Amino acid sequence: MSEAIRDQAHALLDRAERLGRGEVKRLARALDGEGSLPLREAVVAEARRRGVELPDEAAGWQGKRLLRLARGHEEAARVRTNPIMRDEAFTCLHCGAEVPPMGHTARDHCPHCLRSLHVDVVPGDRANPCGGLMDPVGVELAGERVTIHYRCRACGEQHRNKALLDGAQPDTWRAIVALSKGEG
Repeated sequence: MSEAIRDQAHALLDRAERLGRGEVKRLARALDGEGSLPLREAVVAEARRRGVELPDEAAGWQGKRLLRLARGHEEAARVRTNPIMRDEAFTCLHCGAEVPPMGHTARDHCPHCLRSLHVDVVPGDRANPCGGLMDPVGVELAGERVTIHYRCRACGEQHRNKALLDGAQPDTWRAIVALSKGEG
């Protein structure tokens, strides 16, 4: 394989990394022309050098499929990023309060003490193995929206969650005010 073709494959993959789906399709047309087999083979070799696992027959694939898979984004594309609606009753492990479901949105923290459990990677997925108690460590006020900041006691990870100010059992305003004053 010539150095020029290897450089062309390297540049093609670099460019494909920065482009959206439509642009990748247009760029992939260069891999579909007559005499493009050496470039296809070079793209497969470059992708493998970057750690992407491609089968031996990948050089025979349609250009857009080859380029899409050679970018190495397949595994990331399979990771769920949208929240899962999970509105369940629970007993707070910190204060022992019985917390009913909200009925219109998923609650993930106690409305009394504002504590939560570190159980989600994506809201509602229950895929985080940590399971530590999340303490409220701050509050952010933006117009009518109140956001509670949390830190996990077990692993130290931090995240934020919207306070629930309406419904059958809204978050206790006294706890939110105390948190905003640093008394949480």
